[in-house]
Amino acid sequence: MIDPKTARRGLALVFTTLLLDIIGFGMIMPVLPAYLRELTGVSISGAAIEGGWLLFVYAAMQFVFAPIMGGLSDRFGRRPILLASVLTFSIDNLICAVAWSYPMLFIGRVLAGISGASYSTTSAFIADISNDENRAKNFGLLGIAFGVGFVIGPVLGGLLGTFGPRVPFYFAAGLAFVNFLIALFFLPETLDDKHRRRFEWKRANPVGTLLQMRQYQGIGWIGLVFFLMTLGHMMYPAVWSFVSSYRYGWSEQQIGFSLGAFGLCGAIVMATVLPRVIPRLGEWKTAVIGLTFTAASAFGYAFASQGWMIYAVIVVGCLEALADPPLRSLAAAKVPPSAQGELQGAMTSIFSITSIITPLLYTAIFSWFTGPSAPVTFGGAPYLVGACFLTLAVIVFVTKVARPAARANVSAGVAEDGAQV
Repeated sequence: MIDPKTARRGLALVFTTLLLDIIGFGMIMPVLPAYLRELTGVSISGAAIEGGWLLFVYAAMQFVFAPIMGGLSDRFGRRPILLASVLTFSIDNLICAVAWSYPMLFIGRVLAGISGASYSTTSAFIADISNDENRAKNFGLLGIAFGVGFVIGPVLGGLLGTFGPRVPFYFAAGLAFVNFLIALFFLPETLDDKHRRRFEWKRANPVGTLLQMRQYQGIGWIGLVFFLMTLGHMMYPAVWSFVSSYRYGWSEQQIGFSLGAFGLCGAIVMATVLPRVIPRLGEWKTAVIGLTFTAASAFGYAFASQGWMIYAVIVVGCLEALADPPLRSLAAAKVPPSAQGELQGAMTSIFSITSIITPLLYTAIFSWFTGPSAPVTFGGAPYLVGACFLTLAVIVFVTKVARPAARANVSAGVAEDGAQV
């Protein structure tokens, strides 16, 4: 086990690393519709489709590289993989900033997807320094980083976007490079030699990684819930900017403020509610609350006909931020230290599968229901479809994921019945 001082320093630094990455990613979202219209000259409906393909290739690269990154981090340690990923993210944003054509922008997003696959390594880093008592709380810091990052990033991106849609990309490239320098000098290694395993290509691929996880009892049902949850939740990065621009006539700055409010509420819940709820209710009940609010919020966004209603749903539904950390904690408790990178690679692969599906799905739904041949004009249609997937996630979790008993040795988590879903 990592000594407490190193664990605290590592946790603070990986939080900072992830936070700066999310700020850089969030800065891009408000300006994407304007940037694509400037670059390609298409309408808002057409820009949504082009944006969908960019998100698609980003997710496809994450899907392919997440288990590779996870496997490499189990072999060589977390630190070198995180450093390489952050540096790649800086290069990607620079390419996007100077892109003179859509294909060049496409190449930039390919690199972004490869670097984004390191999220599995970040999660494994946190698993390395956590125990049964603080694991859910530590994973909650990931949510706080996302929440705070999506407060600062979109707001900053909206403000910088007033100087031109390319400006946020330049800023994000510089921010990522600063992030790399901080990690280079201060980020510790958390995986000692005795817990490392050899790298195997048969396990370092999405299918192999997911199949490997089947040997741990109950992981499959948690994975299915995670799949359905992300399948519904990924509608927000896919179409939030486009729906807001079309439905409410919001500018880049207004879109940035709305995303900032979304992230702020999530961060507040992660920082103040999650640490108090987990000890009282446990991970299982906390996940149920989070998933229920996630589904209810999606229905709210679907029928929010006026801009102010979006902020009302954000505030009322903020407890949706409770869903992800306990799910990850429940999964992490079922595998040994030597497989944490592989587990997080599998979770990231599930996330990436949904991220491959959702950009094309939700942007096509948006384009269809807002285009000239729409059977019914309804800008909230993508949110309604997502709400259905989120409702299924609640049902599967409540009916199939067992409430954990007293913590047992994780090695006993290897399923005797390997065929269990």
